Amino acid sequence: MPYTKEQTAVKLNIRETAWFLAMFGIASALPFFIHLQWITGPIVNAILIIVLFIVGVRSALVLCLVPSLLALSGGLLPAILSPVVPFIMISNVIFILSVEWWYSSIKDDKKGYWLGVFIGAGLKSLFLFGSVNLIGQLLLKQELAVKVAQMMSWPQLFTAVTGGMIAWVILKWLKRL
Repeated sequence: MPYTKEQTAVKLNIRETAWFLAMFGIASALPFFIHLQWITGPIVNAILIIVLFIVGVRSALVLCLVPSLLALSGGLLPAILSPVVPFIMISNVIFILSVEWWYSSIKDDKKGYWLGVFIGAGLKSLFLFGSVNLIGQLLLKQELAVKVAQMMSWPQLFTAVTGGMIAWVILKWLKRL
């Protein structure tokens, strides 16, 4: 048993765990205090990118699932929008995997980062717009479906790119880029 404890302690990076827990806490609590997509969206997207670069892709992917689930369970999203939540989570995963892939694939860190952010934001917003349109036509009243589709289109592009800008500044300040 002591050997197992020792190995586990060696693998656990306290600083990365603290970063993850802090970012997890902010991403979880923020939607309950700020109800504006234009503020919450960029901050959550920035947190996802910061966790990607500081803690790693696995932790960032776990974090991709949290804000939407908490917003739904906390009553911030109307129950009628619950079918959209898995697609929001998948869109966050698409965004993070795009940033990670482009950043690690292109030798120029700056170019790779920004290609990842812009392509990831574009893919995220296209995926959300398409899936929400489909779900909206199947499950929601037409007027509500149009409003939800609008909310999940270009605003998602804006919040993802803005989150990328915020993360860039923070990661540069932390000397992680």
